[in-house]
Amino acid sequence: MPTTTRPVGRSTSTTSPAASRPDLLPAASRPDLLPAASLADRFLLHWRAAPSRPVLRDVDGRWLSASELDQRSGAAALRLCGAGLSPGDRLAICASSCADWVIAYVAALRAGLVLVPINPAYTESEVTGIAADAQPAAALVDDPDRGGWLARGAGRLIPVAGLDAALCPGAGKATDTPRSAARVSPSATTDIDHASLEDPAVLLYTSGTTGAPKGAALSHGNLLASATAVGIAWDWTMEDRLLLTLPLFHMHGLGVGVNGALAAGAQLVLRPGFDAADVAQHAGAGISMFFGVPAIYQRLLAAGALGALAPLRLVVSGSAPLPAALAREIERATGTLPLERYGMTETVMLTANPLAGPRKPGRVGLPLPGVELRLAEDGEVQVRGPNVFRGYHGRPEATAEAFAQDGWFRTGDLGELDDDGHLKLVGRSKELIITGGFNVHPREVEEVLADFPGVREVAVIGRPSEQWGEAVTAVVVCEGRIDPAALRAHAAQTLAGYKVPKTVEFLDALPRNALGKVIRGDL
Repeated sequence: MPTTTRPVGRSTSTTSPAASRPDLLPAASRPDLLPAASLADRFLLHWRAAPSRPVLRDVDGRWLSASELDQRSGAAALRLCGAGLSPGDRLAICASSCADWVIAYVAALRAGLVLVPINPAYTESEVTGIAADAQPAAALVDDPDRGGWLARGAGRLIPVAGLDAALCPGAGKATDTPRSAARVSPSATTDIDHASLEDPAVLLYTSGTTGAPKGAALSHGNLLASATAVGIAWDWTMEDRLLLTLPLFHMHGLGVGVNGALAAGAQLVLRPGFDAADVAQHAGAGISMFFGVPAIYQRLLAAGALGALAPLRLVVSGSAPLPAALAREIERATGTLPLERYGMTETVMLTANPLAGPRKPGRVGLPLPGVELRLAEDGEVQVRGPNVFRGYHGRPEATAEAFAQDGWFRTGDLGELDDDGHLKLVGRSKELIITGGFNVHPREVEEVLADFPGVREVAVIGRPSEQWGEAVTAVVVCEGRIDPAALRAHAAQTLAGYKVPKTVEFLDALPRNALGKVIRGDL
C-alpha cells in the first residue's frame, strides 16, 4: 500500500516532527526496552531485590509479598510441568480477577507455557469457539461448567483444574496489611524459568467488535518492550500503586496494568471489577494511578465519584475513544486532564499523551519509546516496533493481510496528525460509511452529536440504502426526550450535508463488550 513519506515516532530510523519538543521521550534517547531475559525474569529481578516488600493486594484486601509471589508462582509452574505440560503448550484460563489469576499467569510464563485468557462472562458458544481455535493442552477455571465447555470446544478431554487447586494453596500465606507483609523464603522450586524473549507468552483473542475474534500471539519480548516503554513514558516507579478494576483477560488490564506494574516493581491493588462506589472507597490508601475506559469515567461522573481520583498523580483512559467533553469533565473534577493513550491487542501500547506537557482532548498523543508510526495514503495508521506481534494463531491469510508489504502492521484505524505530531483517531477503515459516493467517518459525526443536550451515548453506522448505497444513521441513548429533527439540525450546523444522519434511532443502551467498545455488528 502506498504511504505518505511522513513517518513519526521515537525510532532509530525516522525523525519525529515533534522531535524538538519535551514530550514523552527525547528523540536522541534510545532506551533498552528489553532489560531482562524474559518477561517473568523482569518481575523476578524486582521481587528478589526486595523479597519482603508487599506487591499485590488481593480482592479480599490481603497483601502478598514479593517472596510469596516468587515462591507460589514457581511452585505452580512446577505443578503445571508435573501435570505433563511442556514449553509451548497452551494453557487456557477462564476465571474472575484475583491474586491467584496473576500467580497462574506468572507461573505459565515461567514454565514456558502460552496463556490463553478467556472472559469468564462468555457464553458456552463463545468459550467453545476460542477453545476450538486455540486447542489448549489444559485449562484453569473457577467454574466447572466452563471447564466442560473448554473440553468440548477443544474436541478432546483436556486436564482441567480449579484455579485454587492448581496453584498450591498454602504455599504461602497472605497478610492483612503492607506493614506486616511476611517474607516467605524462596526455595529451589522458584528456579523453573524456561522462557526467552522470543518465546510466545500469551494468545489473546481480539474483541471481535467488527468480526470474529482472532488469536494474537504475543511474545515475552513484545510484552516486556511495551511494559518498559510505558514505564519510561509515565515515570512508573516502585513508589507507585495502581488501582486496577479492569479485567485481566484483556490487554488493557493484563498487558498494561499487570505487566506495567510488575515490570516497574510497583504495587498493584486488584478489584473484582468496576463499581463507582468501590473506586471512590479504594482510590485513597496510597493509590497513585488509575486506568479506565470511557464507559468507566462516564459512570464515575454519573455517580458523582470522579473527584475521588483527584489525589492521584496519573489517570489514564484507553481501549475506546474518550469524548473531549468527558475529558473536560474529568479535568474539572480532578484538576487535570486524563492521559489518553492508544493501543491494540496485536501491538500492546502505541501512543500516549505526554505525562508532562500539553495533553490534547480527542487526541491520543505521540508514539511511545520504540514505536514507529506512519499514515498510509488513505489515512490508515501503520506501526512497527518490538511491541508488534508476529501474527494470528492458525490464520496465515489474516496475518498476511494485517501487514503491509514492507512489514509495517496495518492497524485498521484511520488517523490524522497535527503539526506537533499528535495523533487523532477518526475511525476504523471497516466502519467507514460510503454514502452517495462520499466517505463519512462515524467518529466525526458522533463527536458532533454528543454535544447536543440530552445525548448520553451515540454510535453512527451505515444502513443499506438503494438511493445512497449507505445511509448515515445515528443510534442514540438519551436522557429524557430528544427531537430527531432538532438533533439533525444541530449536526447540520457543523457537518456537510452528506454527513448529517438521514435517520435517528433510539436505544436504552448501546451494545458494548467487556472493555466498553461498541459492538457495531449488533447495531
